[in-house]
Amino acid sequence: MLVVHVHVQVKVEYVESFKQATLANARESLREPGVARFDVVQQQDDSTRFVLVEAYRTPEAPAAHKETPHYQIWRDAVAHMMSVPRTSVKFTNLHPDDDAF
Repeated sequence: MLVVHVHVQVKVEYVESFKQATLANARESLREPGVARFDVVQQQDDSTRFVLVEAYRTPEAPAAHKETPHYQIWRDAVAHMMSVPRTSVKFTNLHPDDDAF
């Protein structure tokens, strides 16, 4: 399983709008067959910072996600809300029941 952490810093005046748009995207993303989890977390000591925690079932699922209408709507809607470009870090999920662990 591929886990992606997307780090986002939002302009203070757009925090609520960003949350609404991002939660709508997360709800739709969870309906995709390749998406196992899609969490939106907000930093406690800086409400302008978020991490999207996306867990994909296959290596192809992230590309398929980016082709969905809901992702493209989100991407375009929130682009101007960010104070810096978003960044991402990819992880391989290790599970104690897997042979690779």
